[in-house]
Amino acid sequence: MNNHPPKLLIADKKGRVYDVPFLSAAGMKRGEYFRLFPRSLIKLPSDSELFMLPERFPIGYDPDKRCFVRVKRNPLVKNNEPCYAVAAFLSPGYTATYNAAYFQSKKTGKLPLFSYSAVVFYKNEFYAAGIRVDSEKRQTLIGMDVKTVRKNVKLFKKIFPENRLVRHLETCALTYGCPAAKNFFLKRYEGPLPSSPSCNARCIGCISYQPGKNCSSTQPRITFVPTPEEISSVALFHIKNAANPVVSFGQGCEGEPLLAGGVLEEAIKRVRKKTAKGIINLNTNASKPDILRRLFRAGLDSIRVSINSFQKEYYEKYYKPEDYALKDVLRSIKIAKTEGAFVSINYLVMPGFTDSDKEIKALSKFLCKQEIDMIQWRNLNYDPISYFKELGIKSEQNDTSGIDTLIRKMKKDYPRVMHGYFNPSRLRIKRFKGGADRRAHGQT
Repeated sequence: MNNHPPKLLIADKKGRVYDVPFLSAAGMKRGEYFRLFPRSLIKLPSDSELFMLPERFPIGYDPDKRCFVRVKRNPLVKNNEPCYAVAAFLSPGYTATYNAAYFQSKKTGKLPLFSYSAVVFYKNEFYAAGIRVDSEKRQTLIGMDVKTVRKNVKLFKKIFPENRLVRHLETCALTYGCPAAKNFFLKRYEGPLPSSPSCNARCIGCISYQPGKNCSSTQPRITFVPTPEEISSVALFHIKNAANPVVSFGQGCEGEPLLAGGVLEEAIKRVRKKTAKGIINLNTNASKPDILRRLFRAGLDSIRVSINSFQKEYYEKYYKPEDYALKDVLRSIKIAKTEGAFVSINYLVMPGFTDSDKEIKALSKFLCKQEIDMIQWRNLNYDPISYFKELGIKSEQNDTSGIDTLIRKMKKDYPRVMHGYFNPSRLRIKRFKGGADRRAHGQT
């Protein structure tokens, strides 16, 4: 049995990563440091990435001094060179439970728009502070053969010679490496239908639009509104060729699709006129309840609503809504259930906030009032120290239960709610609901 605690990882200025044998690993939540023990770690999932965090010094735990220590200089060499903190960007399907622990000066700029899980060295392998929330391998690199993607891009150009949406998805797949776009060209899983260049929110963590010099966006937004014909052609092709297909409006490379509601409505009608197969989904901020009702009546099957918090104050500080409020989002969810739709919450997880007592109470209150179908536990891609500072979230001692504990609690308290990471297919929903019915009647 290995009784050695997880070790601190550091990076040198060239990005080379080392473990420090005499310092234990630490994690961070809302700027506070915590020792990391094996029970809270998982083997670093394949397809995850390691990041060196520039201008940020590692925090480790010194077992001899019994305290956390800042490591500004590389303790493994004698030339007094600096060292930097190391974080992991977990592969899709995994949710971080602690952020990487580091110290920075007040003048340090923001980190790029990724999530930053704590990562350690343990049993001669990399481990991370995280939990697996979805077993589906929808966005793993295994099976995403680049040669096949490129081959199919050429084929799709012949099938859709004038379709601008296909051209856009080609750029997403080949230039930005978008896994959703790759899956479209691989004719599997969920096909993306980006449609809106504009948005009525100014999310501080928007990956496609960052005004001024706030921080860089990770990918550009679509610059045009596709026609109903362009959208429906792509949707019908994917539904016909993919097993258990899903097609989705509301991608990372667009704004809010409800702002193009008329186009979406006509596109959905065209699809449903030709087939009842597959799920037509909308990833949305749910800001326009009346438009959403029209989309359901046109044939929309499901929505995934983006939420960082069920507390009005923190919701508005993150999304900065321009012509709507959280009450409109909640009304949209109620309408969706009235129309018989499948409703998921795209819950943007930040350790230290999402698992705080007040947020858990707000989430539980929502779940008691709204019979939603699924929670997708997705990592919030934002600088963790800046997040708490910009939202004005105050630290309260010992008021967090842990992300893993929170997820287990939600599963126990609300057994009819699915938990995962991806928008589910009809088959997956059917399988879960069958299991939920058996659990409700005490069967196994």
